[in-house]
Amino acid sequence: MSVQPDHRRPALLVIEHEHDAAGQDRIADQLRRRYGGDYDVVDERSDAAGLTTLESLRDRGLQVALVLCDRPAGGPAATDTVFAQVKQLYPEAKRALVVDWGAWADRETAEAIHRLIALGRIDYYALRPWHSPDEYFHRTVTEFLLEWERAVSVVPREVTVVAQRWSPRAHELRSLLVRNGVQHQFHASDTDEGRVALAAAGLADVTAPVVLLHDGRVLVDPTNSQLADAYGVSTTLGDETDFDVIVVGAGPAGLAAAVYASSEGLRTLVVERESIGGQAGSSSLIRNYLGFARGISGAELAQRAYQQAWVFGTTFLLMRELVGLTPEDGWHVLTAADGQQARGRAVVLATGVSYRRIGLPALEAFEGAGVYYGASVSEARAMLGQPVYVVGGGNSAGQAAMHLSRYAASVTLLVRGASLADSMSRYLVDAIEAAGVRVRLRTEVVDGGGTGRLAWLELRDRDTGETRTEPAAGLFVLIGAEPHTAWLPERIERDQWGYLLTGADVMDSHAARRWPLQRQPLMLETCVPGVFAVGDVRRRSVKRVASAVGEGSVVIQQVHQVLAAADRP
Repeated sequence: MSVQPDHRRPALLVIEHEHDAAGQDRIADQLRRRYGGDYDVVDERSDAAGLTTLESLRDRGLQVALVLCDRPAGGPAATDTVFAQVKQLYPEAKRALVVDWGAWADRETAEAIHRLIALGRIDYYALRPWHSPDEYFHRTVTEFLLEWERAVSVVPREVTVVAQRWSPRAHELRSLLVRNGVQHQFHASDTDEGRVALAAAGLADVTAPVVLLHDGRVLVDPTNSQLADAYGVSTTLGDETDFDVIVVGAGPAGLAAAVYASSEGLRTLVVERESIGGQAGSSSLIRNYLGFARGISGAELAQRAYQQAWVFGTTFLLMRELVGLTPEDGWHVLTAADGQQARGRAVVLATGVSYRRIGLPALEAFEGAGVYYGASVSEARAMLGQPVYVVGGGNSAGQAAMHLSRYAASVTLLVRGASLADSMSRYLVDAIEAAGVRVRLRTEVVDGGGTGRLAWLELRDRDTGETRTEPAAGLFVLIGAEPHTAWLPERIERDQWGYLLTGADVMDSHAARRWPLQRQPLMLETCVPGVFAVGDVRRRSVKRVASAVGEGSVVIQQVHQVLAAADRP
């Protein structure tokens, strides 16, 4: 029997068909006992009833956090249709197919799971609880609810941003929050919620972006450093300025290096100019990283690594741009743009890469107002019901397209090359096709415009030269890569594109004559002894998160070798 929600708590919808197990609670009963204080549990017995309930909930303006649905015994199921409708009605709701323990050995069930995941219609599967309490089942549900809460903006947050809807500066602040794992909500200043929030802060006439913190602090158009200080990360060094190893960059490679270095007793400093996670931090969902079967967002992965390193004792210095690396009596001295300095016995360069600019003045004018570099997870909801374009052919572009497809009326992936196969993982290629994302090969953006925000794009076929103008509310640019190495001294050798040479590549270049030691450079060592390079910034590196993490962990063994040699009399 269905239990209808009677207030504005989020709903958990269970569609459980015939239930024959003697003495076994229905799924909804277990959910009510565990979550009934915070969620309304709605129980239906058929696909049709479940869809009717979903539509009713939407019409009443109620939130749905989770939909669990099993497959009826015998005969074809309409489950595919149910999950497809859930995605349309509630794009942020988590969706899981309920199966019995051991059902993965059944070919039909396994194929259903693989198909639904490939189509993007479910997030994962859930094992039907068979005893009470079934903590494995509840762990799955709790993780789903945590992921949902992080995705929606209706849940009260520690940080609230109020600004004009298409403010480029507000976009920058919101992106900074998301990439550093700080959950926030956004109110446009011309909405009722925005006006109430500004009035309560005594800022009714302010037009600049305003950041409100849960403890009552109010920041008007804060700098990136001021915002970071406000949510509790370190942007200045304390009294300690000497370290065994300094890691430059807090992407996957740098964070891995920090975890291994600090866990092995090395005094470790990480310096990051922007946000935790680097380029990978903007990925909405990484599904092929080992150990995360349902996938994990780049920001969440980075935050876990950050906390892991911090617990081991790593010191972090964030929002600081480095401008110099110089030798000094066996130390490597790093200097920040504001004059702060730190010394390291060894340095690990994990500065990563940045997306290339699209290079069209007409579009650069709309950065933060319809044109975004990276996946820009914070702006996905603003694309609800709008046409969106993604430029790029790599995994990051594919992940962005899939995430945007949850909200946008249409998503088109623009690729300069003739195929996705050479640059994108197969699972993403299949998911993009299944999700209905249009792929236009050999196509590039040549112009765009709008009033106050992006409204249209001009696209050119690279083979025929023909152009066409199409409406566009968002353009997400994830093209190429530029290594962040211009700040380094000339003595650190790099290739023609700016990637750092390490190991054997050093001795194969004209930098070999400058190598000062009798031993050969270690595998990840640059042409300057004791200065290493890992991750995307290194020449010949594999541009994958797992590879970056691997290099970040391996390099610490080589750091130990250098430090041990320096300590020998």
